[in-house]
Amino acid sequence: MDVSQYLDIFLDESKEHLQNLNTQVLALEQDSENMDTINEIFRAAHTFKGMAGTMGYKRMQNLTHDMENVFSEVRNGNLKVNGAMIDVLFQCLDALEEYITNIQDSADEGENDNEPLISALNGLLDGKDEAPKQEKVVESKEAPTPEVKEEPADGKWNSINFNNDEQKALDNAISSGKNIYGLTVVVQDSCLLKAARAFLVFKAIEELGEIIAATPSVQDIEDEKFEFDFSLIVGSEADAGKVQAAVKSVSEIADCIIAPFQVAGETVEEAVVETTEVANVTTEPVKKAAKEESSSANKSQEKKSGSKPQVNRTVRVDIEKLDVLMNLVSELIIAKNSLVSSATAGNKESGGTFNEQIEYLESVTTNLHESVMKVRMVPIESVVNKFPRMIRDLAKKLDKPMELYMSGEETELDRTVVDEIGDPLMHLLRNSADHGLETPDVRISRGKPEVGSIYLDAYQDGNNVVIEVRDDGNGIDIEAVRNKAIERGVVTEEQAMALEEDEVIQLLFSAGFSTAKVVSDVSGRGVGLDVVKSKIEALSGEVEVKTKLGEGTTFIIRLPLTLAIIQALMVVVGDEKYAISLGSIQTIEDISPADIKTVQSKEVINLRGTVIPIIRLDEILDCKSTRDPNENMVAAIVKKGDKLAGLIVDELIGQQEIVIKSMGKYINKCKFISGATILGDGEIALILDANALI
Repeated sequence: MDVSQYLDIFLDESKEHLQNLNTQVLALEQDSENMDTINEIFRAAHTFKGMAGTMGYKRMQNLTHDMENVFSEVRNGNLKVNGAMIDVLFQCLDALEEYITNIQDSADEGENDNEPLISALNGLLDGKDEAPKQEKVVESKEAPTPEVKEEPADGKWNSINFNNDEQKALDNAISSGKNIYGLTVVVQDSCLLKAARAFLVFKAIEELGEIIAATPSVQDIEDEKFEFDFSLIVGSEADAGKVQAAVKSVSEIADCIIAPFQVAGETVEEAVVETTEVANVTTEPVKKAAKEESSSANKSQEKKSGSKPQVNRTVRVDIEKLDVLMNLVSELIIAKNSLVSSATAGNKESGGTFNEQIEYLESVTTNLHESVMKVRMVPIESVVNKFPRMIRDLAKKLDKPMELYMSGEETELDRTVVDEIGDPLMHLLRNSADHGLETPDVRISRGKPEVGSIYLDAYQDGNNVVIEVRDDGNGIDIEAVRNKAIERGVVTEEQAMALEEDEVIQLLFSAGFSTAKVVSDVSGRGVGLDVVKSKIEALSGEVEVKTKLGEGTTFIIRLPLTLAIIQALMVVVGDEKYAISLGSIQTIEDISPADIKTVQSKEVINLRGTVIPIIRLDEILDCKSTRDPNENMVAAIVKKGDKLAGLIVDELIGQQEIVIKSMGKYINKCKFISGATILGDGEIALILDANALI
């Protein structure tokens, strides 16, 4: 079976279920008697098993099947949750994550059967108080041929009207001596990929005979145009029990009713086999409707909505489709800028009407832009949800009791930003756990609680999202960092002594720099904070550090809400136009050449009591300034964290909404150029990164 068309859906759903399982098992560790949590874990494991079976990932299916067995016994009160069980479950979740990673990389789950984990799960079952062996396995991996009972059949297949081809096929099957059966196949109501299930049923039947007719039609079944059951007329030389066993060997088939088909008034003996397992898995209507809509959209754009009420309010959308939509908005804004440009250049006679059109276009593009941005925005919850499990594991590994407190998980960021911030946040949290928090005996001697606290807070601040990672640990020992930098040859002793406190802290972000005395699998290789800085700055963000020795450290990450369209100040340097993000500009100042002083061979100005270094953009950009050296200069005062700098430009053009176009990999040497934009007259202007310039 070609399951490639379902692979993206499977991966998305699997990651959701895996995260849900991690969260619920953590909750279970805190409250082992909570039946709601136990039921939720059972449901998630059961659904995971069914999805894996549909896709043909047998190893994943077997592992989740045994997890489901354990929770079935826990749910029935035959097995108690303990620390050993929690540890085994977390190892199982790690194994499932490994399978998913393999599938994402190669569409194959790999060769690891995880026999030790399956043995450990079965060991948990064997150790329970009441363990009736025959009831342990709810669903056999190799379905035996069931016994056929004598009960009335559901005769839905009797309503099938044969067309000419189907009638010929039926006559041929009868003349060749085949048994003719009517089947009604019922799919579990929690099934996510009904069409895929039906395909597997067809395949199983065709190994034993042929499908003569169906209701709804075979094409409708393949297009998922059915509720949860469909009926077939089958011709086969096999007996009814064997055909029914083949159908029920497909996962997530809730029931299969089979009986000899009544042909031309003949009396037949009806045979009905009840299923051995009726699914008790239910999914919230909102989630199920969203999943089914996502699945079917992928399969057929022409599929009409079903007869069920559409209660879902959200739809999973492919990020590539949103990117296309964003590009269209970008082009619209460029068109608007073009109109603005031509309006200022001429057409003075029809200016009134023309200006009204521009105002209308501007209103439309602004609203469209905001709407698209809202669609692209996703809560950072999807990233931070995995961290409580990570902190739990680190607490055990480092032998330091610690708790993670999170707030603002609902804070929304552009999807492209959310996808990238997971690694930086992980490194900062590991840094707090390993370097920040002291050992329990040191904390007690300092009058602190034995359990260390790590905080992850997110909130919106204007056009930025701020994420803070803080701890109540030791804080950064500035002198230790200074000495380590000298020892490693990062700076000379003389340079190190001249460094301010915040400049010493910045050394921590150097590639390969680490204060760890021993390299472990948690830290010590000097790649953590280096990754944080490079990733965040690649997202046009900034990292700030506040620390107090003995009290703790706070890392503050400031990120833009979006990376696609920004408000910018357009300036001229030499004969070139440049854009500077308005978010980083504090004020615009008129500076007299006499106001410029020199401190340590660098030009500075004293602006209302604050000494600010100035950056002459004509020198940085290698452009010849068009201003007279004796004239007053225009300075854009920009800010990065607590630092200010004055960017000297030749002229100001004004504020403009610009579309950021990536420079790609062709120009990656100029760190202070963050991209380019197309102006209304078709000219290209480079975008200056104020952070990198400072």
